[in-house]
Amino acid sequence: MRIFFSDMYQEFYRIFKKTGFIEDKAQLCAKLFTETSLDGVQSHSVHRLNFFLDYINKGYVKIHNEPELIAEFGSFERWEGNLAPGNLNAWFSMNRAIELALTYGMGCVAIRNTNHWMRGGTYGWQAADANCCAVCFANTIPNMPPWGSIDRKVGNNPIVFAVPRKEGHIVLDMATSMFSYGQIESHAQRRESLPFHGGYDSEGNITDDAVEIMKTGLPLPMGYWKGSGLALMIDLISSALSDGNPTHNLLKPRDQHGVSQVFIAFGMDKLQCSAYADTLVNEIIDFVHTAKPLQKDGKVYYPGERTLNTRKENLEKGIPVDEEIWKKIIAM
Repeated sequence: MRIFFSDMYQEFYRIFKKTGFIEDKAQLCAKLFTETSLDGVQSHSVHRLNFFLDYINKGYVKIHNEPELIAEFGSFERWEGNLAPGNLNAWFSMNRAIELALTYGMGCVAIRNTNHWMRGGTYGWQAADANCCAVCFANTIPNMPPWGSIDRKVGNNPIVFAVPRKEGHIVLDMATSMFSYGQIESHAQRRESLPFHGGYDSEGNITDDAVEIMKTGLPLPMGYWKGSGLALMIDLISSALSDGNPTHNLLKPRDQHGVSQVFIAFGMDKLQCSAYADTLVNEIIDFVHTAKPLQKDGKVYYPGERTLNTRKENLEKGIPVDEEIWKKIIAM
């Protein structure tokens, strides 16, 4: 079934208000959840709502808390997240990094003791809308085996890159596992195989069976040893800059909270490179688009291009939602 943006927003808003959010936080939280659905990332919106509410009920997410500045060094700031809602903390942190970038040319905010930021790409789009290039990354609980192991010792720590462009921003949002847990779970619910190998089965073999991967909890590092190494470096840098929890301190409880995140923005206008960058970015995208598709009727996309197409379609036709899941949301 399809639900129009305004209707979905109202349902999210209603639920967050009933949960106890104050007005402006309920509005922003509903907006972020709905925009994630609009862009086709149901795994981190509609499908994550119960997860989010459960963490609030357990006291992991403290809806009335605010981030607090604990150190500043020019264009770099360190903040205490106080276990406030992760998406609201992330939105605040990127907004603060943008403000610093507009002053100094570059801004960096590291935040500790925060929560799951839901869709990381949200904050890349946020920066690009402000005409900023951006990089942001976060650590997680140990939920992925390092390369050469079947023992979970690293997180599938996500990373986001964003470049502003008038014709459509370029935004790369990825976990350092081959597929995010949200994607694997969505495939498992539909009893569909992953399009590529995405994890290990109970015998230690690489598999595309999403149900089996959810059972073992062993996703495959993206690019094998490369994704494993990148995940480790994200943990090192995010925890060091934020003075926060590294992955190995997030073991108890297994639920993910109290994580460390970093948001970096580059102000293109302040750095006086907007005009040249616009031309250069378009040249690069045009060059990539000339690549011959692997399939006869295929197309080569840049990161974020299909998101823009999905957003346009869903604004016109409504956002696709699993009917049973939507019934549960309506009943909340």
